[in-house]
Amino acid sequence: MLSMRVLERGFTLVELLIGLAIVALMLFLGVPAFTTFLQNTQIRNAAETTLQGLDLARAEAVRLNQPVRFQFVSNFTSGCTLSATSLSWIVSLADPTGACNAKAWGDNVTNTSLSPAPSAPFIIEAKSAKEGSANVALATTGGSTLVFSGLGRLVSAGITQIDFTNPAGGTCTYADPTNGKMRCLRIQVSTSGQAKMCDPKVTDTTDPRVCN
Repeated sequence: MLSMRVLERGFTLVELLIGLAIVALMLFLGVPAFTTFLQNTQIRNAAETTLQGLDLARAEAVRLNQPVRFQFVSNFTSGCTLSATSLSWIVSLADPTGACNAKAWGDNVTNTSLSPAPSAPFIIEAKSAKEGSANVALATTGGSTLVFSGLGRLVSAGITQIDFTNPAGGTCTYADPTNGKMRCLRIQVSTSGQAKMCDPKVTDTTDPRVCN
């Protein structure tokens, strides 16, 4: 009776070493690009979250037909101050300085029948843009606050520009086209109160991403 021998073949040591070398090379080439992608994503997350806050403040001003404020604050404690460098923001009816830990009332800010009744600063929404954007740095032009009228227009001078950078990921591409890796973003606020997110690197005036 003939017996059949099944040939079993594994990987040789040389083949394993070659495979490991290929994987190591792919990681070496891919990790920096992936890291840059993550750092740029943090910039976009922070910019989009801030733009949402500005749009909310304007929409609520129109809905309530009264002035509504958007302001960057240092933190969400009873010792908070207005800040032109913090990513945390509050939309409210009154200045939240020293009361950023107050309960947010949302749609009920004008409902005095609530128990307990809403109290100043009548916070509509508070948001920390640090969520998912830990390395992002912010710089504003025009201070820390915007106030929208019941018509959705600016009540007085305030923030006109907000720049988002990521020093942990490197310099901005628009500032250093050769070595810059960060696609830094900007929010511009028009005199009519309209907020727009744009890319300072874009120079084509027909591109919707261009900054004015």
